[in-house]
Amino acid sequence: MIAHRNLGFVAAAATLLAAAPLSAIFERWTWLIQATIAVAVVAAVAALARLARVPLWGQALGMLAGLTLALTWLFPGGTELLGIVPTPSTFTHFGELLDGSLEDMRSYGVKVPDTDPLLFVTVLGIGGVAVVVDVLTVGLRRPALAGLPMLAIYSVPVAVYVDSVPAVPFVVGAAGFLWLLVTDNVDRVRRFGRRFTGDGRDVDVWEASPLAAAGRRLAAVGVALAVVLPLAVPGMTGGLLDTLGGSGNGNGNGRSGQGGTGRIDLFAALSGQLNQSEVADLVKVTTNEPRPFYLRFGVADKLTPSGFREGTPTGRPVDDLPAPSARGVEQRTYQATVEVTKTLNMPLLPVYTEPVRSEGLNGNWAYDPSLQVVFSHRDNSRDKRYSFEYVRSAYTPAALRRSSPLPADHAVRRLHPAPPPVPEVEELVSTLVRGKDTEYDKVRAIYDHFSADNGFTYSLSTKGGTSGREIVDFLDNKVGFCQQYAAAMTWLVRAAGVPARVAFGFANGSNSGDGTYTLTNRNLHAWTEVYFNEVGWVPFDPTPAYGVQGSTRSAWAPDIDAPEAETPTAGPTSAPGDVDPSAGPAGPDGPEEDFDSGLALDGTAPTDQAPVWPWYAAAAVLALLALLALPALRRTALRRRRSGPARPAAAAVRPGAAGDAPTDGRRMVVVADAERARADAHAAWDELLDTLVDYRVRVDRTETPRATADRLSREALTADAGATTAVRLLGRAEERARYARDPLTGEQLLPALRTVRAALAAQTDRRTRLVAAVLPPSVLLRWRTGTAEASSRLVAAGGRARHRLLRWSPRRLLAGRMAR
Repeated sequence: MIAHRNLGFVAAAATLLAAAPLSAIFERWTWLIQATIAVAVVAAVAALARLARVPLWGQALGMLAGLTLALTWLFPGGTELLGIVPTPSTFTHFGELLDGSLEDMRSYGVKVPDTDPLLFVTVLGIGGVAVVVDVLTVGLRRPALAGLPMLAIYSVPVAVYVDSVPAVPFVVGAAGFLWLLVTDNVDRVRRFGRRFTGDGRDVDVWEASPLAAAGRRLAAVGVALAVVLPLAVPGMTGGLLDTLGGSGNGNGNGRSGQGGTGRIDLFAALSGQLNQSEVADLVKVTTNEPRPFYLRFGVADKLTPSGFREGTPTGRPVDDLPAPSARGVEQRTYQATVEVTKTLNMPLLPVYTEPVRSEGLNGNWAYDPSLQVVFSHRDNSRDKRYSFEYVRSAYTPAALRRSSPLPADHAVRRLHPAPPPVPEVEELVSTLVRGKDTEYDKVRAIYDHFSADNGFTYSLSTKGGTSGREIVDFLDNKVGFCQQYAAAMTWLVRAAGVPARVAFGFANGSNSGDGTYTLTNRNLHAWTEVYFNEVGWVPFDPTPAYGVQGSTRSAWAPDIDAPEAETPTAGPTSAPGDVDPSAGPAGPDGPEEDFDSGLALDGTAPTDQAPVWPWYAAAAVLALLALLALPALRRTALRRRRSGPARPAAAAVRPGAAGDAPTDGRRMVVVADAERARADAHAAWDELLDTLVDYRVRVDRTETPRATADRLSREALTADAGATTAVRLLGRAEERARYARDPLTGEQLLPALRTVRAALAAQTDRRTRLVAAVLPPSVLLRWRTGTAEASSRLVAAGGRARHRLLRWSPRRLLAGRMAR
């Protein structure tokens, strides 16, 4: 028992060490603390169950119950008894956490924050692995198989980590597995007694032997190769337009969180399902602004070798929004109310630019004044309803031309540096801005370049290039959708020395007439924002207006593809949301097949349907009940097969001998079928032994049938004379079937068997009878013995196959040739 407790402790510790790679996923170590609590509870329950000599299946159920109590205490739903006893509402809460974990997996990228759904599924997984590892290591004494569930933990960061998984956590997990194997090996060696060398010297159990040293060297080499070889494989990185959706047909991979910021990957989410045919309502916004601009929720301002990435927002609580600064432009204050549906689930909230006051948001939400986004590390946008006031600035070309260039040491310029030099891009930018004196004129020249006159078109099916640089390929092919236009303009504007970034949000949707806009996945959009000194961030939308449902154009960034006579004129009275009538369809009546459509941020089909987890839970419960019913069904089938027809052994008729009674003038004799009688006796005896096992009556396989029957008569059936007679009859029938030439015939064995079973059941407690009916120990013992025998046969077959293969070993063949 001490060895088992020690091995169980090592199994629990090895499970936690195997979970070390998960540190590459989470920002903090909360998951490890909670997982340690859950694994400790599982290990403690297992130790107590083994101390009470509970069978293996009972140990497994006890560990699962302990894990459930630990999860209830760590993730309470508010309806638990005494804080740890779950109720039906607790399991409903667990189902909601599982649903939320799926949404968080789509919304966050490594490293992820400590959200309850992600922590719950992590602790649940590690606790479940701890149960399996304990059963395999201590219960079945197969510690090598415990490496499979441990490897399942390591596969999680490998599957979700964008870059390479750090090597150190893998080494820690491998060390835990080796520790488990060594401990099991030492325990097995100790069972043989003391060890001695060839000269008779006593050897301590921990003292190394040549074979053990070779095993350690092989283990060290294996771990080293597993760490070093993946590092030697060159990684694959994508370029700018890979981030924007790549070349091809516009189908992104739909995987969110493909960045190292711990936030949603806005590019990947936006381009995930461009060809989705269904339309889903994501946001409903009501505003008193006559012609609002785009509702935004995210920004990508970090330029990396693989393209633009969203930065990690930081800021103040959302109830402490900053006041707008005077920037020499006309500003007006409006109010808006936003209702987010269940389909939109991300750690960002859609708001209009420059909110100054909010209502309906709790302390989990904060505002980044630099990125101008509302974000949370602990909450998501699903089903949120909130209101806010915001300031709308009326920019004019004249006001923007008055903006002077930013100083070289300005903070905004340092945070938005020029992109790496690309000769083709540098030449294009130099040509476009030649002779332009102001920052606005340079930006406007780049903006005007993305026009139909220069060959640019909107399409969901883009073309690949051969330059090896996606920005060059896009500028050459001149075919793309909103992400590519926005990122390309941002790249060119930065190359011209002006800070710029990519913004994400919604173009205007259908207007019900009272200032309420319904925004769907067809309205998701990306555009460029350019920073002007003493003015701030100004939006420019380079995507062709005919390709954007709800496109909005303004005086400082008009529709460059519209006829010249209908282009909005610059003037101080131009409203910030003035829309060019020819700017393409701005409502639901425009063509839909070429819009930025199908942009479901959570990568799921946009349907408002009832949760499906209750059906999965019901199916899991039914599957569990069917699995638990298998032993009882097997026991019933075995009993029915052994019983056969309830009659004495069959008789055979042969010609009679002298002295037999005459029958119809001929001498006939009726002789019992010996083989049938012998088979019936064996079947009845086997059923009696299984019944004894089910009712926990000691079975001694070394006893003769008569000795077993006498022992049962003295110990278990003393109060029932009929049962005593019946068990002696069964013993005598089995004895005659084994040792006599002629078995016992003509006796009613089945009624005798029923009498003994009824007497045994009457003398046992209710729990034993219930277990014998639901989970018969005789069936479980037979399955366990069969599994062990099959495993032994498989090991023996593997040894024989290895021995045959060694005949063809190059070393043996070479040695034999040299000997000849």
